[in-house]
Amino acid sequence: MSVTAKELARQLGLSPAAVSMALGGKHGVSEATRERVLAAARAQGYDFSRTRLVGLRGKIALVIYKKHGAVVSDTPFFSQLIEGVSASCQKNRYNLDIRYFYEKENITEGIRELRASSMDGIILLGTEMQPADFAPFEQLPEPMIVLDTYFEGIPCDCVAINNVQGAYLATNYLISKCSAQPGYLHSSYSIANFEERADGFYKAVRQNGMSASRSIVHRLAPSMEGAYSDMKALLEAGEATASCYFADNDLIAAGAMKALKEAGRRIPQDVALIGFDNTSLCELIEPALTTVHVPKQDMSRLAVERLLDAMKDPKLSTVKIELATYLVRRKSL
Repeated sequence: MSVTAKELARQLGLSPAAVSMALGGKHGVSEATRERVLAAARAQGYDFSRTRLVGLRGKIALVIYKKHGAVVSDTPFFSQLIEGVSASCQKNRYNLDIRYFYEKENITEGIRELRASSMDGIILLGTEMQPADFAPFEQLPEPMIVLDTYFEGIPCDCVAINNVQGAYLATNYLISKCSAQPGYLHSSYSIANFEERADGFYKAVRQNGMSASRSIVHRLAPSMEGAYSDMKALLEAGEATASCYFADNDLIAAGAMKALKEAGRRIPQDVALIGFDNTSLCELIEPALTTVHVPKQDMSRLAVERLLDAMKDPKLSTVKIELATYLVRRKSL
């Protein structure tokens, strides 16, 4: 006899409501809690059909792939993406099954379990993926949409951000406001999105008549705590700094800002910063962070809608849906 949600809650020391949200793919629990509950449920043979609601049309899997976990983590950006997918599935009356895949674990076993679960379609969060990481997923027969990344040569629909355009807008605005060579707070972890943002940054630098080689680049961890530690170490080592910076994401910008303020630099009088993502963090720090807005809810909605279209007609041509961004001006610049 399979384990019940109530028994799982007792075993894990969680509330029945938290376990229910985790099993049902609903928002309201942290990523760590969701992973813990799902792992225990699978290990003990939980019947996931119990999470289905009356009148549902079928089941969609949201596969969250973690290569190193440095970027895809329990942050507002990814919480909003997941929430958006969940809301769109619910609106279209599909049950959402959230699954986590880790590079260092047995991907083959995870793929086998996914195939055995009789999904109608799959949304693959590929933020941390490299082209070679897609190979195991190409064997899946179900229609699949890749969310938040795109690679040439991968024959799969995708919904992604126009990273080049967003970084270009941000850097161009930075140059126009500061009249100075911009610096770059570049992630020390390489993912496709950040490399595309680098392209946008350098494109704006060159089009403003500046030499790309003259821009000061600091490689910082893509988390607030990591970026703070890395920037603090650079400042203590006496590294040369710029008077303004574009950052690959808001977390890097916020961490660097904290280190700069501790070192006596005024924001934006001494150092101006602009981030990327427009997470809730931007309005919580002082001064509020100017950033690039990413339409996270629209990304999720379009991914679900495109997947539903592909489920109805598997012969549809492969498409890349790329969403534009815009600047949100605040006090850090």
